[in-house]
Amino acid sequence: MSNPVRIVTHYALARGLRRWRTRAQLELWQERRIIRHVERIRVQSPFYQKWWGDLNASEWKQFPQIDKTVMMQYFDTLSTVGITKEDALILAGESEDTRNFKQSSIQGVTVGLSSGTSGNRGIFLVSDREQDAWTGTVLAKLLPGGLWKPAKIAFFLRANSNLYESVKRGKLQFQYFDLLERVDVLIERMKEYQPTVWVAPPSMLRILADAYQQGRLTHVPQKIISVAEVLDPLDRKVLEHVFGQTVHQVYQCTEGFLGATCEHGTIHLNEDIVYIEKEYIDPATRRFVPVITDFSRTSQPIIRYRLNDILTEAAAQCACGSLFTAIERIEGRCDDTLYFSHTYEEKAVSVFPDFISRAVIAASPAIQHYRVVQRGSGMLEVSMRVSEEVGQEQAHAAVLQELGKLAGRLQCVLPEVQFVPYTYEAGITKLRRVERRLD
Repeated sequence: MSNPVRIVTHYALARGLRRWRTRAQLELWQERRIIRHVERIRVQSPFYQKWWGDLNASEWKQFPQIDKTVMMQYFDTLSTVGITKEDALILAGESEDTRNFKQSSIQGVTVGLSSGTSGNRGIFLVSDREQDAWTGTVLAKLLPGGLWKPAKIAFFLRANSNLYESVKRGKLQFQYFDLLERVDVLIERMKEYQPTVWVAPPSMLRILADAYQQGRLTHVPQKIISVAEVLDPLDRKVLEHVFGQTVHQVYQCTEGFLGATCEHGTIHLNEDIVYIEKEYIDPATRRFVPVITDFSRTSQPIIRYRLNDILTEAAAQCACGSLFTAIERIEGRCDDTLYFSHTYEEKAVSVFPDFISRAVIAASPAIQHYRVVQRGSGMLEVSMRVSEEVGQEQAHAAVLQELGKLAGRLQCVLPEVQFVPYTYEAGITKLRRVERRLD
């Protein structure tokens, strides 16, 4: 059962009762917490006992990394609460099939599934204690009035969870909006509920923005929070223009609550609950892959876990003054880096998703939606939706020109480009504006 005292305690800590004057003080505090955490986990998790071998807790940065494949392979001995992967998958699967998420727990531990955009779905386990810590931290970092002011939250998600339901505290109201429901039904519920905080993937936020412009929704929320999908620059621009406010973001996945935006709209890593090593893949542009150590979770320990994401570190400290690492952009998955042939050498050139996004957006202000998919053959499949005043052929020509400029700057050859109709609809599948497929 949830504990209000624990929630308030974590809320207060996240709001700043724990202060560090310098980055060095923060890092020293993190190191002490991690060493204590590692010592506990070594006793509780048979997997980590074997995985770390004879290395002691102070040598934790030398521990071999894990990833989703390793975690799922050794799930039964990695977790510390005695829940098997088979039992967790059965329970979470039944909840998703029935769309009844009230009973998605075993022995007081919440069980859920990640969305699995890569085809490899992950399981997350969260105890009551961890759920309270998550609730307090989320309230402190995301909600305008925290615990003390009324707020009506609308959560648009592929699957609900006891974890999300735990946000309901005191004057906070919460309603779950199932992304599998018909859009017209969702909009009618929004008109009746009139939430003050919207939490949804960007693809769904764009649908709500269209409904607002068409007069089907008439109220503007106090805060808009983008989750689950990468917030593309085009989507951010449209949403902020329509609603006249900063669109905030949450960086969360199966592996933890990793980051959130400050009042200036800058994403900061949640370094009060996670330690993130930066595995740079392009130091010149500050792009890195995060390796996570979560020193706040014990049910499903995440220690030196390599994500498949590409983050771009901010060039300067945020104006908010936070010591936590500022992130300029979450680009997406490493697997969605495209590859073009070098113009002069026999090698492939890495083309990051952000390069493609900015080239397409720069082509024409009439582009309302787009997707770029590189197939296994190397061909680029481009789909767009453009405003009526600009013809498709004109937009196609502009995109080809910008992609050609990009290829020239990178000294590579633009692959064959094929234009196809834009057909994406918000729902169970995450929107990836730029992706690479091997089919």
